[in-house]
Amino acid sequence: MQVDMGEPMTPQDRLTDEQGRLATLHRYDILDTPAEGAFDKITEMVRSVVGVPISAVSLIDRERQWFKSIAGLDAAQTPRSVAFCDHTIRQAEPLVVADAQTDARFVDNPLVTGDPGIRSYAGVPLRTPDGYQIGSLCAIDTKARDFSPEQLAVLSGLAPIVVEQMELRLLAERDTLSGALTRRAFIAEVDKQIALFLRHQRPSALLLLDIDHFKAINDSHGHGAGDEVIAAVADLCRGLSRPSDSLGRLGGEEFGLLLPETSEADALAAAQRFCDTLARHIVPHDPPLTVTASFGVAAVGRNRLTSASWIAAADAALYAAKRGGRNRVMLAPQDALRAA
Repeated sequence: MQVDMGEPMTPQDRLTDEQGRLATLHRYDILDTPAEGAFDKITEMVRSVVGVPISAVSLIDRERQWFKSIAGLDAAQTPRSVAFCDHTIRQAEPLVVADAQTDARFVDNPLVTGDPGIRSYAGVPLRTPDGYQIGSLCAIDTKARDFSPEQLAVLSGLAPIVVEQMELRLLAERDTLSGALTRRAFIAEVDKQIALFLRHQRPSALLLLDIDHFKAINDSHGHGAGDEVIAAVADLCRGLSRPSDSLGRLGGEEFGLLLPETSEADALAAAQRFCDTLARHIVPHDPPLTVTASFGVAAVGRNRLTSASWIAAADAALYAAKRGGRNRVMLAPQDALRAA
């Protein structure tokens, strides 16, 4: 459903705005990530307090249900079409199923008729601060049962904590000054692109940029001016990037730009555009500042099948740009690695 953005969205609008819901889910960048203790503690608490064999933090993607945490069952995901939690996100209040074998919605569900043999279910929507329901915190039993008001209150109290953990997780992946991904989060994105290349031969390119003469900016104008330059460069990079690109601050005055579905030639042209635009940009300050940056470009490929080797190749090209006079773009040969 396409919501008319000319009117304020109501809670009911958000329940039916699937495009907005999916965009909100993907903003958290949590799908297909490893298990994390903060979420596992919550599902174990639900099992203990509510007295069920299975509990899950379930996230509903476009075609699947994926478990950020699941206690009491060895599963990573299911088709969305069989997910009880898909019903949960479509309503504002908790979903309670006392006996799935007598509920017309679930009596033929393969999760009821086969493993794990779900008979009863209680799920509370995971509602984000902007009002979208991206999944649920649920309690599951293999026997028919009622859930008491007190048990539902436990689930309702823990569901917002799950969302808070997702928000904290997102904040931890962002550099506070620039808003770019932290080095750890950026490398995780690099690893994802390598996996796509290995699995499907999808092209991708990596740009590293280092602000030229940054120490001189700090020495002449103070660290406050240096911070303004860092923030301005990050803003400019975001403004020139596509939604699918990833910007990371790798340390100090060095940034990385990951360009999925981008050939080496297109990445080189993009880097030149970044370089030229930055050189013309005025950083608001008293007095106004102009800065340049040096760029290294490397496409994924042979000898670049780990994040370390791919970054090292782009790093070698970056330092060649520095040695060549700065404010320029250099392409890494396929075998380029900068000496330690």
